[in-house]
Amino acid sequence: MTESTVSPREADAEAIELTLAGDRDAYRVLVERHSASVFRLAYRLTGNRHDAEEVVQEAFLRAYQKLEQFEARANFGTWVYRIAANYSIDRTRKKRTEDARREEPGRREPEGAENHVLDLLPDGRPSPERLAQNVELRKELKVALGTLTQAERTAFVMRHWEGCGIEEIAVALDSNHSATKNTVFRAVQKLRHFLAPLVRRAGASALGTES
Repeated sequence: MTESTVSPREADAEAIELTLAGDRDAYRVLVERHSASVFRLAYRLTGNRHDAEEVVQEAFLRAYQKLEQFEARANFGTWVYRIAANYSIDRTRKKRTEDARREEPGRREPEGAENHVLDLLPDGRPSPERLAQNVELRKELKVALGTLTQAERTAFVMRHWEGCGIEEIAVALDSNHSATKNTVFRAVQKLRHFLAPLVRRAGASALGTES
């Protein structure tokens, strides 16, 4: 089998086998292959780079320590996603009160975080106005995400920002397919409800009816 015909899952399985055989460099390959996507997930769940970097380090450390428990037929990327999501949830839960007291003003959401929610806003606005709207939208979205439970936030981020399938999210949440779909649905409904005033204002402005 040539390198070009090896699937990502097969490449991961080979790296895991080599790691378990004592080749630490093989595990470094796994980290390099999946760290970017795990970081994106962690950033969007924790809201800042420092915590996200710690989540990534801890997730891969825990994955390494439990590698013998990994099932060969599973997807390593999904598995480490689940570890990162769970650690992010635990970390956020423990720090929620402290973070709320000393939250940094003007902290930015990850780039692209507002893109999905922009779908809720009317189209056809001039570019400068839409760019100005993004500033308010980022602020409102940041607050709106805080109204979600950790499971809802994780499900929303994985589904709509990371493009993960329901089964992948279910694994990360240690849930079933139906319950996970409901969690994603609840998250979207909550965000739509919270952002409804902003949507109405944007629509009125687009129509020139805003007083």
